[in-house]
Amino acid sequence: MPHSKRVPIRRALLSASDKTGLVELAQALVRHGVEILSTGGSAKTLEAAGVAVREVAAYTGSPEMMDGRVKTLHPKIHGGLLALRDKPDHRAAMEAHGIGGIDLLAVNLYPFEDTVARGADFATCVENIDIGGPAMIRSAAKNHDWVTVLVDPEDYALVLAEIAANGGATTGDTRRRLAGKAYARTAAYDAAIAAWFSGQRGEVFPERLTLTARLRQALRYGENPHQSAAFYVDAANRPGVATARQVQGKELSYNNLNDTDAAIELAAEFDPKEAPAVAIIKHANPCGVAVGPSLAEAYRRALACDPVSAFGGIIACNRALDAETATEIAKIMTEVIVAPDASDEAKRVLAAKKNLRLLLTGGLPDPSAPGMSLRSVAGGYLLQTRDSGRVAAAQLKTATKRTPSPDELADLLIAFRICKHVKSNAVIYVKGGATVGIGAGQMSRVDSARIAARKAADAGLTLAGSVVASDAFFPFADGLVACAEAGATAVIQPGGSLRDEEVIAEADRRGLAMVFTGMRHFRH
Repeated sequence: MPHSKRVPIRRALLSASDKTGLVELAQALVRHGVEILSTGGSAKTLEAAGVAVREVAAYTGSPEMMDGRVKTLHPKIHGGLLALRDKPDHRAAMEAHGIGGIDLLAVNLYPFEDTVARGADFATCVENIDIGGPAMIRSAAKNHDWVTVLVDPEDYALVLAEIAANGGATTGDTRRRLAGKAYARTAAYDAAIAAWFSGQRGEVFPERLTLTARLRQALRYGENPHQSAAFYVDAANRPGVATARQVQGKELSYNNLNDTDAAIELAAEFDPKEAPAVAIIKHANPCGVAVGPSLAEAYRRALACDPVSAFGGIIACNRALDAETATEIAKIMTEVIVAPDASDEAKRVLAAKKNLRLLLTGGLPDPSAPGMSLRSVAGGYLLQTRDSGRVAAAQLKTATKRTPSPDELADLLIAFRICKHVKSNAVIYVKGGATVGIGAGQMSRVDSARIAARKAADAGLTLAGSVVASDAFFPFADGLVACAEAGATAVIQPGGSLRDEEVIAEADRRGLAMVFTGMRHFRH
């Protein structure tokens, strides 16, 4: 059974790279009669604040050496952390070797992750791999029956309050919880180091996959109320939901976050320097996407594609939200608006919509940046590189007798960019820079083409003169026929079907222009 008694704190070792709250922690411990041991920079910080400190080197009788690489790796430190105070042979060893118990350890580690994030060179990154810190943390956490371990300055106040309430002691429940947190921290630290070494060797898929993320938010529930859920963020700092500041509105749900991520990733496909763009998402699929001369016009055109599905949707902008666009959006019920920024006027317009969430990300994710996506399966994970593929006009191969007109070509490229974000099988009709029909998530491509056409008719839109994108090749000519009969005049698709010649012949017979990308965009 774990030791559940209150354990008084008589000696503490403080060694922190991040000095936040360190002086206040030490001062409070001293007021409770605790002896303070410390190292290097931490000791200097505490001494400068008037805290009585005993240097670890003086305590162990062994000087710091090798540029500080060796200072706490000593039996008097690890013996003091690991000793079981209620075991006679442990007490005898402590007395024989002059080892005093260390009852509290407060350590945070060399800033390896931050060093990597700022682009430091290889040698600097290696020097910021902490050795003594993790060793002490693991020793203290293992012996949590007797030792309180702190790895996060946010926990200092909690422990000090407990010490004050318990006559200078901590409780077993607190020590066990902090021990778990300590091991989570060293695991995350080692995972970051392992991942960095893999990257340095150019390994995309290392022999062992190590992941680390920090809890951002416990969510009310998952996709459904009977599922529990939480939101974790990693160290990539990719602009989007992980960097977003919520300006107003209700707490975000699991589905809100999932859909908002899909929305901002799609909006980011369109360079804000080239044109304003708006994407409207429902259940992780776009129900309208458009570029326009203004953000407000792009929104109106995106909404026109499927105003029924847009109700209660997620809206993403590739530019700062302005008052005119905010006014237009406020006319219908919207769950979330996400944008890089928003004007004060836009915020005032939306303030009346108390439940609407406004998220400002501070930037757009780079759609061409490398990255990974992870999905769980029974007994394991599927890991793949992010779909950062994009085709340019020069990469297209015209497969038909007729080549696309300049206007058709512009719309074809937009349509293919959008279909990357539509669940397969995906068929997208675009006209004048706006979606006019979207068919998503069907088991057959011809059904996607027909559903998109039907939804366009329901919205009062015509597909005559539109272009169409397919996320994968047409396995038969029937899908292409459905697109042509709906009014499409040009087609963009990956190509590569055994029946390409049949599909090309049908396109030529109908006077369509068709280009092959050589790249597909399945999204499951």
